[in-house]
Amino acid sequence: MTVSRKSFLTAGLAAPIAAILAACTADSSDNSTASVATAVTTGEISVEHAFGTTVIPAGASRFTAIAWGNHDVALALDVMPAGLSSQEWGTEDGSGMMEWTKQKVDELVAAGAEQPVLFDDTDGYDFEAIAETHPDVILAAYSGLSQEDYDTLTKIAPTVAYPGVPWGTKWREMIRLNSQAMGLAEQGDALITDLEQQIDDAVAQYPQIAGKSAAFFYMSQSDTSTIGFYTTADPRTAFMTDLGMTIPASVQAVSDAEPETFFIDVSSENADQVADVDVMIIYGENSDLAALQADSLVGTIPAIKNGAVAFVGNGAPLSASTNPGPLSIPWGIKEYVALIAAAADKAAAS
Repeated sequence: MTVSRKSFLTAGLAAPIAAILAACTADSSDNSTASVATAVTTGEISVEHAFGTTVIPAGASRFTAIAWGNHDVALALDVMPAGLSSQEWGTEDGSGMMEWTKQKVDELVAAGAEQPVLFDDTDGYDFEAIAETHPDVILAAYSGLSQEDYDTLTKIAPTVAYPGVPWGTKWREMIRLNSQAMGLAEQGDALITDLEQQIDDAVAQYPQIAGKSAAFFYMSQSDTSTIGFYTTADPRTAFMTDLGMTIPASVQAVSDAEPETFFIDVSSENADQVADVDVMIIYGENSDLAALQADSLVGTIPAIKNGAVAFVGNGAPLSASTNPGPLSIPWGIKEYVALIAAAADKAAAS
């Protein structure tokens, strides 16, 4: 199955992540608060994924990340990737990097790291550009690689692909697989623990969302003939459980029936299929709600009728941050949860 990016568009952590990495890695700059970590694998590492097992030799120290969010794992661990996929959707400054990614890249460059090479893989991977970054390892734990893509990439360097479904890697899996491939598994686990605490702290401010059923949807205001939602294979809908919410039975049933896909389109004539959703998270603007409510089919969905909809924008940084990652979560979790809580208030009033 080939799914291009275009189509998808410490209780144990007693010290901050940066402090742990500073203790176990080499380089740092006296002129910056940021530290540039040097990850070098000290022994052979085997990483299992959908295409088999990738064996990473000892001494690997140069990492290139492709697709979506994998570079943020390296950056969150203070390791500068040699190259990374540029981003357009979700960026506003023309830098080719998400706001949270650019901030971290700028910090590490200021601390002495080399600027990473950016390459566009929107319509297919630029294998020549990837090869020119001379990677020891290619990080792609969250991606939609085809077997052909994977075979080509492995001729450049050992490649870590997704563990199950294309574009179906959850944020914890993305961190674990990529950090393991960099020889930083322990630091990756600490990063996950730190992020879980940040999520819990944000959610604690809004007890009204606990137990509400929610899923991530997409719809066109100009063509409401179909209703689209992401299944539990997708990190966006799966993230609802991280917020203490539940997956609607309707969404769970479809997810179980079609485990190989991360999104589903249903006819608006079957709008009652998602009538059990308390809160809908949707790409779009608040101004879109009136049109949806006026639609004779879509407007019958209780969440839309009640206005229990969290619009996260469409192409703005916040909308991109809803696909959770190690840098996007700290960047946007407070605003994201506040939007969902406001929608949950309306669901509760229904």
